[in-house]
Amino acid sequence: MDRNRKVMIIAGEASGDNHGARLVRGMQSLEPGLDFFGIGGNALRQAGVRIRVDNSQIAVVGISEAFSKLGVLLDALRVAKEDLKKNRPGLLIVIDFPDFNLRVATQAKKLGIPVMYYISPQVWAWRTGRVKKIRKVVDHMVVIFPFEAAFYEKWHVPVTFVGHPLLDGMTSGRCTEKTENIGGNGLLIGLLPGSRNEEVTRLLPTMLLVAEILSERIPGARFAVPVASSVDRAFVETIVEGAAAKVFILSDRLQDILAEASLVITASGTVTLEAAIAGAPMIIVYKMSPISYWLGRCLVRVKHIGLVNLVAGKAVVPELIQREASAENIAIHALQMLGDENMLAEMRKQLCRVAQSLGDPGASEQAAKVAIRLLSGNHK
Repeated sequence: MDRNRKVMIIAGEASGDNHGARLVRGMQSLEPGLDFFGIGGNALRQAGVRIRVDNSQIAVVGISEAFSKLGVLLDALRVAKEDLKKNRPGLLIVIDFPDFNLRVATQAKKLGIPVMYYISPQVWAWRTGRVKKIRKVVDHMVVIFPFEAAFYEKWHVPVTFVGHPLLDGMTSGRCTEKTENIGGNGLLIGLLPGSRNEEVTRLLPTMLLVAEILSERIPGARFAVPVASSVDRAFVETIVEGAAAKVFILSDRLQDILAEASLVITASGTVTLEAAIAGAPMIIVYKMSPISYWLGRCLVRVKHIGLVNLVAGKAVVPELIQREASAENIAIHALQMLGDENMLAEMRKQLCRVAQSLGDPGASEQAAKVAIRLLSGNHK
């Protein structure tokens, strides 16, 4: 096959897998018959990508956690580099996951393969020096936040702002009817422990203790845990088994939970933007290893960790990190919010503004146009 018909794509995490799948479909609609292969998960696989390494094997949380998967990461890196040499695609698309993807991009640059970086690493928040590496090995950045475009323009990196791909499949604000079909009619609280097994291990037990406290204070309260495709449902079931509260485990029902929930208690990450777009009030909680937390505190240059608050430029929703993310403290915040409709209404209004600032729907289509242009040899 002509190399200009072959595209290698790498999405190291669940959120990137979903964004990548939308991008692949957008490219196929513009240029049918392209051959995609690379690293990803179920979403990319269902979009027609030949998966060489499943990203569930390489997803990591924090700096110290990466050491436990170093061997697997090195094996995946070897496979990716060998694929570049053997298959010589006309374009390499890398999605976030910078420590891995920049190494693959460096190899592509040596082989004369153009590189498109979709979903920027947070170089504007920490390890800003990586932008120099990006400028050397990436032909075009495709970014999803408007402030990222200004950052890369300042560093003379070719960049296009396309808006956030989450908007392609969702509507801004809570403008649809509540589903009210998750196990009854009592108040629903979403428990969103993350898309990686490590996150679920650290956060879900605490969230279940919160559910127990809240169920004692709110008769009839229901709790729902969405299971990401990158997380083993049986693993979640083992943790939830024996929970005192009424907890439902749901696969592929995140949007239903966000639409119906009066409040979600969520890990930090892309899911906070999904909650914002759905207009769901939230509490962001996060725990990591002490080493990762200490290193993060030393290196991170922004005030907030939640994307919702970063986009807003202020604390729109509470962030409870490390010791503050105790079950008792989370429950106190949740009860305060649920008991104050004015607070919830103001938060929904602020979340709507965050959603509106993400741009218009069509990000995946716009990103696909950039990718097709690069594939055709136009690298500007």
